[in-house]
Amino acid sequence: MTAPAILHLRRARTSLVLDARGPGLPRVVHWGTDLGPLPIEDLPALVDATVPPVVPSSFDAPTVLSLLPEASAGWSGRPGLAGHRAGRDWSTAFRLTGLDVDDPSQGAPLPAPGVDKGPFPASVTVRAADPGAGLSLTVEIALDPAGLLTLRHRLRNDGDAPYEVRELTPVLPVPAVATELLDLTGRWCRERSPQRHPWPMGAWVREGRHGRTGHDATLLLVAGTAGFGFGHGEVWAVHTAWSGDHVTAAERRPTGEATLGGGELLAPGEIVLAPGEEYATPLLHAVHSTEGLDGLSDVLHTHLRARPGHPRTPRPVTLNVWEAVYFDHDLDRLTALADRAAEVGVERFVLDDGWFAGRRHDRAGLGDWWVDEEVWPGGLQPLIDHVRGHGMQFGLWVEPEMVNPDSELFRAHPDWVLRAPGRLPLPWRHQQVLDLAHPDAYAHLLSRLDAVLSEHHGIGYLKWDHNRDLTEAGHAGRPGVHAQTVAVYRLLDELRARHPGVEIESCSSGGARVDLEILRRTDRVWASDCNDALERLAIQRWTGLLLPPELVGTHIGPERSHTTHRVHDLGFRAVTALFGHHGIEWDISRISAAERAELTAWVALHQRLRPLLHAGRVVRVDHPDPAVQAHGVVAHDKSHAVYAVSRLATSVTQVPGPVRLPGLDPARRYLVRPPAGVPEPAVLQFAEPGWLASGAGVTLSGSALASVGLHLPALHPEQALLLEVTAAD
Repeated sequence: MTAPAILHLRRARTSLVLDARGPGLPRVVHWGTDLGPLPIEDLPALVDATVPPVVPSSFDAPTVLSLLPEASAGWSGRPGLAGHRAGRDWSTAFRLTGLDVDDPSQGAPLPAPGVDKGPFPASVTVRAADPGAGLSLTVEIALDPAGLLTLRHRLRNDGDAPYEVRELTPVLPVPAVATELLDLTGRWCRERSPQRHPWPMGAWVREGRHGRTGHDATLLLVAGTAGFGFGHGEVWAVHTAWSGDHVTAAERRPTGEATLGGGELLAPGEIVLAPGEEYATPLLHAVHSTEGLDGLSDVLHTHLRARPGHPRTPRPVTLNVWEAVYFDHDLDRLTALADRAAEVGVERFVLDDGWFAGRRHDRAGLGDWWVDEEVWPGGLQPLIDHVRGHGMQFGLWVEPEMVNPDSELFRAHPDWVLRAPGRLPLPWRHQQVLDLAHPDAYAHLLSRLDAVLSEHHGIGYLKWDHNRDLTEAGHAGRPGVHAQTVAVYRLLDELRARHPGVEIESCSSGGARVDLEILRRTDRVWASDCNDALERLAIQRWTGLLLPPELVGTHIGPERSHTTHRVHDLGFRAVTALFGHHGIEWDISRISAAERAELTAWVALHQRLRPLLHAGRVVRVDHPDPAVQAHGVVAHDKSHAVYAVSRLATSVTQVPGPVRLPGLDPARRYLVRPPAGVPEPAVLQFAEPGWLASGAGVTLSGSALASVGLHLPALHPEQALLLEVTAAD
């Protein structure tokens, strides 16, 4: 359709105003708080009111930031596009050539509740060209019903010689009231560690050069008003949806502009466009909230749950055998473990590493994807049948993208490995990376995975692992991370097309491949290889900033943690694991009858609360004592909620003060008490408040619970209390 020159996209609680009057690229006038149903005649005044003045020692005319920052438009910060054609065409001046608008008023009404139906477009496609540079640009913008904004740039080489793309990064402006930045970093078994600081002048740039998303990936780069928290403050955030090398950046200029953006991080020579070829950036997801970090999560979780491919069936309680048996695969032992799993309520049983040829340790076998007949003389089918006979699903661990030099595959095809010319990359976990952009390597791997699934009846789940960074990842003598990432996506897509009933988990040394692009092809992520409940509280809290609980694997590990050697009570481990895609990673065939009974009760509680946990609104409590962490999930109709309060360590104050319970209806009254059937945590002697000691709980208004809160027991360190909240009406 013919588009107006100034566009107002509006969804949920978010507005985007785009000035497309030309002749250059459109600029974002406003991205943030919903502006309401602004009359079209008011838009020019809004645009004019946001044009900066001309100041001394600057350009002679006002300069504004477009959808693609260009030096030709006066931008002196990080370039939106960096590239060249053998040293030429290194600067661009794109001019608008077309605008396509998807206007819901011409068809279905706006699906966003609380928004007036009217001529507010849902998406815009901008077309521009620079004939002198021999380039054309398409910018795709969409604002979904949840209020999630997505951007993507497509660059085409219209010239008669190759053009190398060095960087192409979508960016969005952020207002001056955003003065603080928050992002995440981490390492193996300590993913999702927050870091926060004032937003200074210059660029804060987060680069991921791991060939995968990375343990230290920021997930969301957040800018916000001073002191923003989970439940308060205005915040803006971006997420780069890409599983290879990537960049996410925040930049503040002395000229007054501030931006958030992100895209693919390209190696020299990695993307060279032949005449007529096109390069598309990863999707940049952008989200705004006036209700703090929980508001960001609301938008993202709503968006993810609305996807056609989002899991619709109850997420099965999973037992993964890794920390139970490691490489010690024995049919009798595993069937006995399956028997105990069924007794405690497990619904999916996953056989981990060690089932395929030569795989008695982590130094051999990767690449040889057929059943090891010495360990499994009757094949896997007897175990699969035994598991399914208990009514459980059966899952299998694979690491398809990797190969051990000690494998039949590597000995036959050493050329099927990502490498720089003349040498192998440094080994990592005794393995290298298969070059999936090599057609023969790709075809072989697809055929082997297809055979494993086709030759066995009843494999319904793959735990898809990826246990090393991609270093010196060359394909055909050139950088190969981009081609590898695209090939992995294609492999997952093809495998799912052939086996649509098989679910897939994204595991990558734990949480090193967590992004929204891999989640278009997978059904959950493994947040971390660390099952230590204390570490997991933070890991899950911050992973949940991006992902809803049902997409995050959360397992009860053994009493002594495999990765930290901390010892925790079952109750603390169970409460921590309750808020996610619940499971167990523990040899429960060797636990006591009392432990088995308690574990059964916790599994049953999760199954009872699962409809709430996997559909409700996630809330996190801003408590002044850093030794206290509290969070919960509230039903969308606010009739039911569950909260967990954990004591992480000792603190100066023995009693940390009341804990507020946010997210409830202020006008309704609620009964608050621990759920029946599971043990209460250890508390200091005589330190249980009266409302809790009585066993009857307490009934208060949602307003009182959110504003005043409750005094809770003086918990010992590394103990947690679970509270179930039910509307009294």
